[in-house]
Amino acid sequence: MTEQGRGVVKGGGRRGSGRVGLFLGGAAVLSGCAVGPDFHRPAAPRTHYVQGGVTAATTDVPAVPQGAAQTFTAGADIPADWWTLFHYPELDRLVRHVLERSPTLEAATKALLASQQDKKASESALYPSVSGMYNPARFKTSRAYSNVPLADNWNYTIHTAQLNISYSPDLWGGVRRQVESAKAQRDAQRYQLEATWLTLTSSAVNAAISYAMVREQIRTTQEMIAAQERILNSTIAQQALGNMSGNDVAMQRTLLAQTRAGLPDLRQTLATLHDEIAALANDMPDAPTPEFELDRFHLPENLPVSLPAQLIDQRPDIRTAQEYFHSACALVGVAVANRLPNVQLGFSPGFAAATISQMAVPGYGQWTLGAMLTQPLFDGFQLQHQEKGARLRYDQAAAQYRSTIASAVQDVADSLNAVHNDAEALTQASEAASQAGRTATISQVETKLGALSQVALLNVQTSSLQTRLSLVEARAARLSDTVGLFQSLGGGWWNRTDDPANSRAAGGSGKAPVAASSSRVIATHG
Repeated sequence: MTEQGRGVVKGGGRRGSGRVGLFLGGAAVLSGCAVGPDFHRPAAPRTHYVQGGVTAATTDVPAVPQGAAQTFTAGADIPADWWTLFHYPELDRLVRHVLERSPTLEAATKALLASQQDKKASESALYPSVSGMYNPARFKTSRAYSNVPLADNWNYTIHTAQLNISYSPDLWGGVRRQVESAKAQRDAQRYQLEATWLTLTSSAVNAAISYAMVREQIRTTQEMIAAQERILNSTIAQQALGNMSGNDVAMQRTLLAQTRAGLPDLRQTLATLHDEIAALANDMPDAPTPEFELDRFHLPENLPVSLPAQLIDQRPDIRTAQEYFHSACALVGVAVANRLPNVQLGFSPGFAAATISQMAVPGYGQWTLGAMLTQPLFDGFQLQHQEKGARLRYDQAAAQYRSTIASAVQDVADSLNAVHNDAEALTQASEAASQAGRTATISQVETKLGALSQVALLNVQTSSLQTRLSLVEARAARLSDTVGLFQSLGGGWWNRTDDPANSRAAGGSGKAPVAASSSRVIATHG
Protein backbone atom coordinates (compact mmCIF):
# COMPACT_ATOMS: atom_id res chain seq x y z
CA MET A 1 0.00 0.00 0.00
CA THR A 2 1.38 3.40 -0.96
CA GLU A 3 1.25 6.59 1.08
CA GLN A 4 0.54 8.96 -1.77
CA GLY A 5 -2.89 10.01 -0.60
CA ARG A 6 -5.61 9.42 1.92
CA GLY A 7 -8.48 8.67 -0.43
CA VAL A 8 -8.65 4.89 0.15
CA VAL A 9 -11.47 2.80 -1.26
CA LYS A 10 -11.56 -0.95 -0.79
CA GLY A 11 -13.11 -3.38 -3.16
CA GLY A 12 -12.57 -4.23 -6.79
CA GLY A 13 -14.18 -3.56 -10.11
CA ARG A 14 -14.29 -1.40 -13.20
CA ARG A 15 -15.16 1.73 -11.31
CA GLY A 16 -11.67 2.01 -9.81
CA SER A 17 -10.06 1.29 -13.17
CA GLY A 18 -12.07 4.07 -14.75
CA ARG A 19 -10.83 6.53 -12.18
CA VAL A 20 -7.25 5.48 -12.84
CA GLY A 21 -7.76 6.06 -16.54
CA LEU A 22 -9.22 9.47 -15.80
CA PHE A 23 -6.18 10.38 -13.70
CA LEU A 24 -3.73 9.22 -16.37
CA GLY A 25 -5.64 10.91 -19.15
CA GLY A 26 -5.69 14.20 -17.29
CA ALA A 27 -1.99 13.92 -16.61
CA ALA A 28 -1.30 13.38 -20.29
CA VAL A 29 -3.16 16.60 -21.12
CA LEU A 30 -1.18 18.53 -18.51
CA SER A 31 2.14 17.21 -19.86
CA GLY A 32 2.06 19.28 -23.01
CA CYS A 33 4.54 22.03 -22.18
CA ALA A 34 8.26 22.10 -21.47
CA VAL A 35 9.77 24.98 -19.52
CA GLY A 36 13.18 26.43 -20.23
CA PRO A 37 14.74 27.75 -23.46
CA ASP A 38 14.36 25.83 -26.72
CA PHE A 39 17.66 25.10 -28.43
CA HIS A 40 18.24 26.68 -31.82
CA ARG A 41 21.33 25.82 -33.80
CA PRO A 42 23.51 28.91 -34.29
CA ALA A 43 23.92 30.21 -37.82
CA ALA A 44 27.00 29.30 -39.82
CA PRO A 45 29.76 31.92 -39.99
CA ARG A 46 30.03 34.09 -43.09
CA THR A 47 33.72 34.39 -43.73
CA HIS A 48 36.62 33.60 -46.02
CA TYR A 49 39.43 31.37 -44.88
CA VAL A 50 42.21 33.57 -46.28
CA GLN A 51 42.40 37.17 -47.41
CA GLY A 52 41.45 37.53 -51.05
CA GLY A 53 40.00 34.02 -51.20
CA VAL A 54 41.67 30.74 -52.12
CA THR A 55 43.73 30.86 -55.29
CA ALA A 56 43.01 28.35 -58.06
CA ALA A 57 46.23 26.35 -57.81
CA THR A 58 49.65 26.12 -56.23
CA THR A 59 52.92 26.50 -58.07
CA ASP A 60 54.25 23.61 -60.13
CA VAL A 61 57.75 22.21 -59.57
CA PRO A 62 58.59 20.12 -62.66
CA ALA A 63 60.75 17.00 -62.42
CA VAL A 64 60.58 16.88 -58.63
CA PRO A 65 58.60 14.17 -56.79
CA GLN A 66 55.62 15.69 -54.97
CA GLY A 67 56.12 18.78 -57.13
CA ALA A 68 52.82 18.76 -59.04
CA ALA A 69 50.49 21.74 -58.84
CA GLN A 70 47.41 21.31 -56.63
CA THR A 71 44.06 22.82 -57.60
CA PHE A 72 41.22 23.66 -55.18
CA THR A 73 37.53 22.95 -55.71
CA ALA A 74 35.17 24.89 -53.45
CA GLY A 75 32.36 22.82 -51.97
CA ALA A 76 33.71 19.47 -53.21
CA ASP A 77 33.04 16.42 -51.05
CA ILE A 78 35.74 14.44 -49.25
CA PRO A 79 35.85 10.64 -49.56
CA ALA A 80 35.82 8.63 -46.34
CA ASP A 81 39.02 6.83 -47.36
CA TRP A 82 40.77 10.05 -48.36
CA TRP A 83 44.21 8.52 -47.76
CA THR A 84 43.74 6.34 -50.86
CA LEU A 85 44.26 9.52 -52.91
CA PHE A 86 47.98 9.08 -52.21
CA HIS A 87 47.82 5.89 -54.34
CA TYR A 88 49.98 3.87 -51.96
CA PRO A 89 48.50 0.38 -51.32
CA GLU A 90 50.71 -0.27 -48.29
CA LEU A 91 49.48 2.99 -46.75
CA ASP A 92 45.87 1.96 -47.26
CA ARG A 93 46.52 -1.41 -45.62
CA LEU A 94 48.25 0.28 -42.69
CA VAL A 95 45.37 2.68 -42.04
CA ARG A 96 42.79 -0.10 -42.19
CA HIS A 97 44.92 -2.22 -39.89
CA VAL A 98 45.07 0.67 -37.40
CA LEU A 99 41.30 1.15 -37.52
CA GLU A 100 40.65 -2.54 -37.01
CA ARG A 101 42.91 -2.92 -33.98
CA SER A 102 43.00 0.47 -32.27
CA PRO A 103 41.96 0.25 -28.59
CA THR A 104 41.37 3.99 -28.64
CA LEU A 105 38.69 3.60 -31.30
CA GLU A 106 37.22 0.63 -29.46
CA ALA A 107 37.01 2.66 -26.23
CA ALA A 108 35.27 5.51 -28.05
CA THR A 109 32.79 3.04 -29.55
CA LYS A 110 31.99 1.56 -26.14
CA ALA A 111 31.56 5.06 -24.74
CA LEU A 112 29.03 5.81 -27.49
CA LEU A 113 27.06 2.64 -26.77
CA ALA A 114 27.11 3.40 -23.03
CA SER A 115 25.78 6.91 -23.63
CA GLN A 116 23.05 5.41 -25.79
CA GLN A 117 21.98 3.28 -22.83
CA ASP A 118 22.08 6.36 -20.58
CA LYS A 119 19.76 8.12 -23.00
CA LYS A 120 17.32 5.18 -22.97
CA ALA A 121 17.49 5.01 -19.18
CA SER A 122 16.47 8.67 -18.94
CA GLU A 123 13.38 7.92 -21.06
CA SER A 124 12.08 5.48 -18.44
CA ALA A 125 10.88 8.39 -16.30
CA LEU A 126 8.26 9.14 -18.95
CA TYR A 127 6.41 5.90 -18.19
CA PRO A 128 4.62 4.54 -15.12
CA SER A 129 6.62 2.47 -12.65
CA VAL A 130 5.18 -0.94 -11.78
CA SER A 131 6.45 -3.32 -9.09
CA GLY A 132 4.99 -6.46 -7.60
CA MET A 133 4.95 -7.84 -4.06
CA TYR A 134 3.92 -11.18 -2.60
CA ASN A 135 4.13 -11.63 1.19
CA PRO A 136 3.06 -14.89 2.85
CA ALA A 137 3.14 -14.34 6.64
CA ARG A 138 2.41 -16.62 9.64
CA PHE A 139 0.99 -14.93 12.78
CA LYS A 140 0.34 -15.99 16.42
CA THR A 141 -2.14 -13.95 18.43
CA SER A 142 -2.10 -13.67 22.22
CA ARG A 143 -4.93 -15.39 24.10
CA ALA A 144 -5.68 -12.07 25.76
CA TYR A 145 -7.06 -10.76 22.45
CA SER A 146 -9.64 -13.57 22.12
CA ASN A 147 -13.17 -13.28 23.58
CA VAL A 148 -13.93 -16.95 23.04
CA PRO A 149 -13.21 -19.07 26.15
CA LEU A 150 -10.93 -22.08 25.63
CA ALA A 151 -10.38 -21.14 21.95
CA ASP A 152 -7.12 -22.50 20.55
CA ASN A 153 -7.09 -20.82 17.09
CA TRP A 154 -4.24 -18.43 17.96
CA ASN A 155 -2.20 -19.18 14.80
CA TYR A 156 -3.21 -18.02 11.30
CA THR A 157 -1.66 -17.23 7.90
CA ILE A 158 -2.18 -14.21 5.62
CA HIS A 159 -1.12 -14.24 1.94
CA THR A 160 -0.76 -10.71 0.52
CA ALA A 161 -0.16 -10.02 -3.19
CA GLN A 162 -0.02 -6.48 -4.47
CA LEU A 163 1.03 -4.32 -7.42
CA ASN A 164 2.45 -0.86 -6.82
CA ILE A 165 1.86 1.45 -9.78
CA SER A 166 3.14 4.99 -9.63
CA TYR A 167 3.33 7.72 -12.23
CA SER A 168 4.56 11.28 -12.14
CA PRO A 169 3.13 13.32 -15.03
CA ASP A 170 5.76 15.44 -16.73
CA LEU A 171 3.75 18.59 -16.14
CA TRP A 172 6.52 21.08 -16.92
CA GLY A 173 8.61 19.02 -19.32
CA GLY A 174 11.48 18.50 -16.88
CA VAL A 175 11.77 14.81 -17.75
CA ARG A 176 11.59 15.56 -21.46
CA ARG A 177 14.32 18.16 -21.04
CA GLN A 178 16.39 15.54 -19.21
CA VAL A 179 15.88 13.13 -22.13
CA GLU A 180 16.79 15.93 -24.53
CA SER A 181 20.01 16.53 -22.60
CA ALA A 182 20.84 12.81 -22.56
CA LYS A 183 20.29 12.60 -26.32
CA ALA A 184 22.60 15.57 -26.87
CA GLN A 185 25.22 13.92 -24.64
CA ARG A 186 24.85 10.74 -26.71
CA ASP A 187 25.31 12.69 -29.94
CA ALA A 188 28.34 14.48 -28.49
CA GLN A 189 29.87 11.09 -27.76
CA ARG A 190 29.10 10.08 -31.31
CA TYR A 191 31.08 13.00 -32.71
CA GLN A 192 33.90 12.29 -30.28
CA LEU A 193 34.05 8.84 -31.88
CA GLU A 194 34.30 10.50 -35.30
CA ALA A 195 37.05 12.77 -33.99
CA THR A 196 38.92 9.71 -32.72
CA TRP A 197 38.57 8.07 -36.14
CA LEU A 198 39.85 11.21 -37.86
CA THR A 199 42.78 11.58 -35.48
CA LEU A 200 43.78 7.94 -35.93
CA THR A 201 43.70 8.04 -39.72
CA SER A 202 45.57 11.34 -39.89
CA SER A 203 48.17 10.19 -37.35
CA ALA A 204 48.78 6.95 -39.23
CA VAL A 205 49.24 8.73 -42.59
CA ASN A 206 51.48 11.42 -41.10
CA ALA A 207 53.58 8.80 -39.33
CA ALA A 208 54.02 6.90 -42.60
CA ILE A 209 55.07 10.10 -44.41
CA SER A 210 57.53 10.98 -41.65
CA TYR A 211 58.87 7.43 -41.68
CA ALA A 212 59.50 7.67 -45.42
CA MET A 213 61.08 11.12 -45.03
CA VAL A 214 63.54 9.99 -42.34
CA ARG A 215 64.49 6.93 -44.38
CA GLU A 216 65.23 9.24 -47.32
CA GLN A 217 67.25 11.55 -45.07
CA ILE A 218 69.27 8.58 -43.80
CA ARG A 219 69.90 7.48 -47.37
CA THR A 220 70.94 11.02 -48.37
CA THR A 221 73.27 11.31 -45.37
CA GLN A 222 74.86 7.97 -46.16
CA GLU A 223 75.45 9.08 -49.76
CA MET A 224 77.10 12.26 -48.49
CA ILE A 225 79.26 10.23 -46.10
CA ALA A 226 80.38 8.02 -48.99
CA ALA A 227 81.18 11.11 -51.09
CA GLN A 228 83.09 12.74 -48.23
CA GLU A 229 85.05 9.54 -47.65
CA ARG A 230 86.11 9.58 -51.29
CA ILE A 231 87.17 13.23 -50.97
CA LEU A 232 89.09 12.38 -47.78
CA ASN A 233 90.96 9.59 -49.54
CA SER A 234 91.74 11.97 -52.39
CA THR A 235 92.93 14.58 -49.90
CA ILE A 236 95.21 12.08 -48.21
CA ALA A 237 96.65 11.14 -51.61
CA GLN A 238 97.17 14.83 -52.43
CA GLN A 239 98.94 15.27 -49.09
CA ALA A 240 101.33 12.46 -49.99
CA LEU A 241 102.17 14.33 -53.18
CA GLY A 242 102.68 17.54 -51.24
CA ASN A 243 99.65 19.27 -52.73
CA MET A 244 97.62 19.26 -49.47
CA SER A 245 98.62 20.09 -45.93
CA GLY A 246 97.89 18.11 -42.82
CA ASN A 247 95.42 20.81 -41.83
CA ASP A 248 93.43 20.21 -45.01
CA VAL A 249 93.20 16.50 -44.17
CA ALA A 250 92.14 17.26 -40.59
CA MET A 251 89.36 19.58 -41.72
CA GLN A 252 88.03 16.93 -44.11
CA ARG A 253 88.10 14.35 -41.34
CA THR A 254 86.19 16.75 -39.08
CA LEU A 255 83.48 17.33 -41.68
CA LEU A 256 83.13 13.59 -42.22
CA ALA A 257 82.80 12.99 -38.49
CA GLN A 258 80.14 15.71 -38.20
CA THR A 259 78.12 14.20 -41.03
CA ARG A 260 78.37 10.75 -39.46
CA ALA A 261 77.23 12.20 -36.13
CA GLY A 262 73.85 13.05 -37.65
CA LEU A 263 73.04 9.41 -38.41
CA PRO A 264 72.29 8.21 -34.83
CA ASP A 265 69.66 10.95 -34.36
CA LEU A 266 68.01 10.05 -37.64
CA ARG A 267 68.00 6.35 -36.76
CA GLN A 268 66.52 7.13 -33.36
CA THR A 269 63.76 9.17 -35.01
CA LEU A 270 63.09 6.31 -37.40
CA ALA A 271 62.84 3.83 -34.52
CA THR A 272 60.46 6.17 -32.67
CA LEU A 273 58.22 6.43 -35.73
CA HIS A 274 58.25 2.65 -36.09
CA ASP A 275 57.08 2.29 -32.48
CA GLU A 276 54.45 4.99 -32.97
CA ILE A 277 52.97 3.20 -35.97
CA ALA A 278 52.93 -0.08 -34.02
CA ALA A 279 51.24 1.59 -31.03
CA LEU A 280 48.54 3.13 -33.21
CA ALA A 281 47.54 -0.38 -34.29
CA ASN A 282 47.95 -1.87 -30.80
CA ASP A 283 50.95 -3.89 -32.04
CA MET A 284 54.12 -4.54 -30.13
CA PRO A 285 57.38 -2.76 -31.12
CA ASP A 286 58.71 -5.93 -32.74
CA ALA A 287 55.90 -5.86 -35.32
CA PRO A 288 57.11 -5.14 -38.87
CA THR A 289 56.49 -1.73 -40.43
CA PRO A 290 56.13 -1.27 -44.21
CA GLU A 291 59.28 0.23 -45.67
CA PHE A 292 57.61 3.39 -46.92
CA GLU A 293 59.40 5.23 -49.73
CA LEU A 294 58.88 8.94 -50.24
CA ASP A 295 59.00 8.59 -54.02
CA ARG A 296 55.99 6.27 -54.01
CA PHE A 297 53.61 8.77 -52.39
CA HIS A 298 51.43 10.40 -55.03
CA LEU A 299 50.55 14.01 -54.21
CA PRO A 300 46.76 14.52 -54.62
CA GLU A 301 46.36 17.19 -57.25
CA ASN A 302 42.66 18.03 -56.75
CA LEU A 303 41.85 19.27 -53.25
CA PRO A 304 38.37 20.03 -51.86
CA VAL A 305 37.76 23.20 -49.91
CA SER A 306 34.55 23.12 -47.87
CA LEU A 307 32.58 26.31 -47.40
CA PRO A 308 32.30 27.63 -43.81
CA ALA A 309 28.61 26.64 -43.82
CA GLN A 310 29.69 23.08 -44.57
CA LEU A 311 32.50 23.17 -42.02
CA ILE A 312 30.19 23.34 -39.01
CA ASP A 313 28.57 20.11 -40.22
CA GLN A 314 31.81 18.36 -41.07
CA ARG A 315 34.12 19.12 -38.15
CA PRO A 316 33.58 16.59 -35.32
CA ASP A 317 34.84 19.05 -32.72
CA ILE A 318 32.26 21.65 -33.79
CA ARG A 319 29.48 19.08 -33.72
CA THR A 320 30.62 17.92 -30.27
CA ALA A 321 30.63 21.48 -28.94
CA GLN A 322 27.18 22.05 -30.46
CA GLU A 323 25.75 19.00 -28.68
CA TYR A 324 27.24 20.08 -25.35
CA PHE A 325 25.66 23.49 -25.99
CA HIS A 326 22.35 21.73 -26.66
CA SER A 327 22.66 19.63 -23.51
CA ALA A 328 23.35 22.70 -21.37
CA CYS A 329 20.27 24.39 -22.85
CA ALA A 330 18.04 21.42 -21.94
CA LEU A 331 19.43 21.28 -18.39
CA VAL A 332 18.19 24.84 -17.82
CA GLY A 333 14.67 23.49 -18.39
CA VAL A 334 15.32 20.67 -15.92
CA ALA A 335 16.42 23.16 -13.26
CA VAL A 336 13.34 25.35 -13.84
CA ALA A 337 10.96 22.36 -13.68
CA ASN A 338 12.46 21.24 -10.37
CA ARG A 339 11.22 24.47 -8.77
CA LEU A 340 7.59 24.00 -9.87
CA PRO A 341 4.74 21.95 -8.35
CA ASN A 342 4.72 18.25 -9.11
CA VAL A 343 2.01 15.58 -9.02
CA GLN A 344 2.53 11.91 -8.25
CA LEU A 345 -0.19 9.32 -8.87
CA GLY A 346 -0.34 5.93 -7.20
CA PHE A 347 -2.50 2.84 -7.60
CA SER A 348 -1.99 -0.38 -5.61
CA PRO A 349 -4.34 -3.27 -6.45
CA GLY A 350 -3.91 -6.56 -4.58
CA PHE A 351 -5.30 -9.43 -2.54
CA ALA A 352 -5.14 -10.46 1.11
CA ALA A 353 -6.38 -13.96 2.05
CA ALA A 354 -5.79 -16.77 4.51
CA THR A 355 -5.01 -19.22 1.70
CA ILE A 356 -3.72 -18.84 -1.84
CA SER A 357 -6.94 -20.35 -3.22
CA GLN A 358 -9.00 -17.60 -1.58
CA MET A 359 -7.30 -15.02 -3.82
CA ALA A 360 -9.54 -16.18 -6.64
CA VAL A 361 -12.67 -15.71 -4.55
CA PRO A 362 -14.55 -12.39 -4.75
CA GLY A 363 -14.32 -10.18 -1.70
CA TYR A 364 -10.62 -10.66 -0.91
CA GLY A 365 -9.38 -7.97 -3.29
CA GLN A 366 -8.18 -4.57 -2.18
CA TRP A 367 -6.79 -1.48 -3.83
CA THR A 368 -5.55 1.95 -2.99
CA LEU A 369 -5.74 4.97 -5.28
CA GLY A 370 -4.03 8.20 -4.34
CA ALA A 371 -2.49 11.40 -5.61
CA MET A 372 0.06 13.66 -4.02
CA LEU A 373 0.89 17.26 -4.91
CA THR A 374 4.33 18.56 -3.88
CA GLN A 375 5.79 22.04 -4.03
CA PRO A 376 9.26 23.04 -2.76
CA LEU A 377 8.77 25.75 -0.15
CA PHE A 378 12.19 26.31 1.36
CA ASP A 379 15.41 24.42 0.70
CA GLY A 380 18.02 26.98 1.60
CA PHE A 381 17.77 28.40 -1.95
CA GLN A 382 19.32 25.22 -3.34
CA LEU A 383 17.02 24.94 -6.37
CA GLN A 384 17.39 28.65 -7.12
CA HIS A 385 21.18 28.40 -7.15
CA GLN A 386 20.99 25.25 -9.27
CA GLU A 387 18.93 27.10 -11.88
CA LYS A 388 21.37 30.02 -11.91
CA GLY A 389 24.26 27.60 -12.26
CA ALA A 390 22.52 25.84 -15.18
CA ARG A 391 22.01 29.16 -16.97
CA LEU A 392 25.67 30.10 -16.45
CA ARG A 393 26.80 26.72 -17.82
CA TYR A 394 24.52 27.35 -20.79
CA ASP A 395 26.31 30.65 -21.44
CA GLN A 396 29.65 28.90 -20.97
CA ALA A 397 28.74 26.23 -23.55
CA ALA A 398 27.69 28.95 -26.00
CA ALA A 399 31.06 30.69 -25.63
CA GLN A 400 32.91 27.39 -26.04
CA TYR A 401 30.92 26.66 -29.19
CA ARG A 402 31.88 30.02 -30.70
CA SER A 403 35.51 29.44 -29.71
CA THR A 404 35.50 26.00 -31.36
CA ILE A 405 34.21 27.47 -34.62
CA ALA A 406 36.89 30.17 -34.56
CA SER A 407 39.61 27.57 -33.97
CA ALA A 408 38.25 25.37 -36.75
CA VAL A 409 38.22 28.20 -39.27
CA GLN A 410 41.76 29.12 -38.22
CA ASP A 411 42.81 25.49 -38.66
CA VAL A 412 41.50 25.42 -42.24
CA ALA A 413 43.12 28.78 -43.00
CA ASP A 414 46.46 27.58 -41.64
CA SER A 415 46.22 24.39 -43.70
CA LEU A 416 45.47 26.32 -46.90
CA ASN A 417 48.33 28.72 -46.26
CA ALA A 418 50.64 25.78 -45.58
CA VAL A 419 49.68 24.12 -48.87
CA HIS A 420 50.49 27.31 -50.79
CA ASN A 421 53.61 28.33 -48.89
CA ASP A 422 55.19 24.87 -48.80
CA ALA A 423 54.62 24.51 -52.54
CA GLU A 424 56.73 27.65 -52.97
CA ALA A 425 59.21 26.33 -50.39
CA LEU A 426 59.62 23.17 -52.47
CA THR A 427 60.37 25.30 -55.51
CA GLN A 428 63.11 27.13 -53.63
CA ALA A 429 64.48 23.95 -52.04
CA SER A 430 64.59 22.22 -55.43
CA GLU A 431 66.45 25.13 -56.98
CA ALA A 432 68.87 25.32 -54.04
CA ALA A 433 69.59 21.59 -54.18
CA SER A 434 70.16 21.72 -57.94
CA GLN A 435 72.55 24.64 -57.69
CA ALA A 436 74.37 23.14 -54.71
CA GLY A 437 74.85 19.88 -56.59
CA ARG A 438 76.38 21.65 -59.59
CA THR A 439 78.56 23.77 -57.32
CA ALA A 440 79.80 20.69 -55.47
CA THR A 441 80.78 18.95 -58.72
CA ILE A 442 82.65 22.00 -60.00
CA SER A 443 84.33 22.60 -56.63
CA GLN A 444 85.72 19.06 -56.43
CA VAL A 445 87.36 19.47 -59.85
CA GLU A 446 88.74 22.90 -58.97
CA THR A 447 90.14 21.57 -55.69
CA LYS A 448 91.99 18.80 -57.49
CA LEU A 449 93.45 21.38 -59.85
CA GLY A 450 94.46 23.57 -56.93
CA ALA A 451 92.12 26.40 -57.97
CA LEU A 452 89.98 26.12 -54.86
CA SER A 453 90.97 25.86 -51.23
CA GLN A 454 90.04 22.95 -49.03
CA VAL A 455 88.03 25.25 -46.76
CA ALA A 456 85.89 26.40 -49.67
CA LEU A 457 85.29 22.79 -50.68
CA LEU A 458 84.20 21.90 -47.14
CA ASN A 459 81.69 24.75 -47.17
CA VAL A 460 80.32 23.57 -50.49
CA GLN A 461 79.94 20.02 -49.18
CA THR A 462 78.14 21.19 -46.05
CA SER A 463 75.79 23.37 -48.11
CA SER A 464 75.09 20.52 -50.52
CA LEU A 465 74.13 18.13 -47.70
CA GLN A 466 71.88 20.72 -46.08
CA THR A 467 70.06 21.57 -49.30
CA ARG A 468 69.47 17.90 -50.10
CA LEU A 469 68.06 17.25 -46.64
CA SER A 470 65.90 20.39 -46.93
CA LEU A 471 64.56 19.17 -50.26
CA VAL A 472 63.50 15.90 -48.65
CA GLU A 473 61.76 17.82 -45.86
CA ALA A 474 60.01 20.09 -48.38
CA ARG A 475 58.69 17.08 -50.32
CA ALA A 476 57.37 15.47 -47.15
CA ALA A 477 55.86 18.80 -46.03
CA ARG A 478 53.67 18.95 -49.13
CA LEU A 479 52.29 15.51 -48.33
CA SER A 480 51.73 16.41 -44.68
CA ASP A 481 50.06 19.68 -45.67
CA THR A 482 47.57 17.72 -47.75
CA VAL A 483 46.86 15.44 -44.80
CA GLY A 484 46.39 18.50 -42.62
CA LEU A 485 43.90 20.01 -45.06
CA PHE A 486 41.82 16.82 -45.17
CA GLN A 487 41.92 16.65 -41.38
CA SER A 488 40.96 20.29 -40.88
CA LEU A 489 37.97 19.85 -43.22
CA GLY A 490 36.64 16.88 -41.25
CA GLY A 491 38.14 13.93 -43.09
CA GLY A 492 34.97 12.69 -44.84
CA TRP A 493 33.60 10.72 -41.86
CA TRP A 494 30.03 11.44 -43.05
CA ASN A 495 30.71 9.20 -46.09
CA ARG A 496 31.62 6.15 -44.02
CA THR A 497 29.57 2.97 -44.53
CA ASP A 498 30.45 0.81 -41.51
CA ASP A 499 30.50 3.44 -38.79
CA PRO A 500 28.99 2.37 -35.43
CA ALA A 501 27.81 5.95 -34.94
CA ASN A 502 25.84 6.01 -38.18
CA SER A 503 22.79 3.94 -37.35
CA ARG A 504 19.37 5.39 -38.05
CA ALA A 505 19.08 6.51 -34.44
CA ALA A 506 22.51 7.79 -33.58
CA GLY A 507 21.62 10.77 -35.74
CA GLY A 508 21.81 14.43 -34.94
CA SER A 509 21.11 17.50 -36.95
CA GLY A 510 22.90 18.56 -40.05
CA LYS A 511 24.45 16.38 -42.68
CA ALA A 512 23.79 12.70 -42.06
CA PRO A 513 26.90 10.56 -42.22
CA VAL A 514 26.97 7.60 -44.52
CA ALA A 515 30.30 5.63 -44.15
CA ALA A 516 33.86 4.13 -42.36
CA SER A 517 36.93 2.10 -42.76
CA SER A 518 36.80 0.35 -39.43
CA SER A 519 35.65 -3.24 -39.64
CA ARG A 520 33.50 -3.04 -36.50
CA VAL A 521 29.77 -2.62 -37.14
CA ILE A 522 27.81 -1.83 -33.97
CA ALA A 523 24.31 -0.41 -34.29
CA THR A 524 22.71 2.01 -31.88
CA HIS A 525 18.98 2.67 -31.78
CA GLY A 526 16.67 5.18 -30.19
